[in-house]
Amino acid sequence: MRTIIRTTAILLTLYLLLMSLGFFQQESLIFFPDKLPQDHRFAFDQEFEEVFIPAGDGATLHGLLFKAANPKGLVFYLHGNAGSVDSWGGIAETYTSLNYSIFILDYRGFGKSEGKISSEAQFYADAQTAYTHLRTKYEESQLIVAGYSIGTAAAAKLAADNTPLLLILQAPYYSLGDLMQSLYPLVPTFLLKYKFETFRFVEQVKAPVILFHGDQDEIIYPGSSQKLQPHLKPTDKAIFLKGIGHNGMNENREYQRELAKVLASIGK
Repeated sequence: MRTIIRTTAILLTLYLLLMSLGFFQQESLIFFPDKLPQDHRFAFDQEFEEVFIPAGDGATLHGLLFKAANPKGLVFYLHGNAGSVDSWGGIAETYTSLNYSIFILDYRGFGKSEGKISSEAQFYADAQTAYTHLRTKYEESQLIVAGYSIGTAAAAKLAADNTPLLLILQAPYYSLGDLMQSLYPLVPTFLLKYKFETFRFVEQVKAPVILFHGDQDEIIYPGSSQKLQPHLKPTDKAIFLKGIGHNGMNENREYQRELAKVLASIGK
């Protein structure tokens, strides 16, 4: 009996230590940035412009603007939780080929963006700062907000707090807590500093909302988009892509065909 009690106490202590470590190291468990030197030179097959944006606390945010030849508007894009614009820039052609310019923002600590992510509020504020900067160059009636994976909550909040033409969410999660319960059911969600409650934000979006989700997504389960649907307007849509996992959506032909239909419809 003493052995069982001792073993249980050790396991409980280890569990609590792991939970404590997870609480204080959440950023390293959620975000996986690819940091680039400031003199890094990008190599893309199409025209682009580096954009440097001052944040309110003195840090500088960085992103890439890919320009379509005859743009109908601009896609303001919030990418996933790994990499940088050096790798995410490869998606630009999917949008520029449909005559939409695209701006891809690197979060703090990603690419050439300075600083580090320290809170959910800061994450949202940086997205708003970048959006406000781009809004000085483009009419908001021409702006489409798009978010992929971890970027979907911030994209939804951005669309809720502003008046873009359209919101596109790719592989969205209902909330980070809901996703954590799906991936790691033994981790208590009350420890999460980052709530990322996408469902709360989509309810407030006045613009049309389109969800895209691969039906084979192994990271953010497709049911996440199904759970979001009751929070959408009757005219909003969820499109499930057959045979598609979590990565590579922008390069997928079915996604590109559906995206073309969506963008053609908003111009009518």
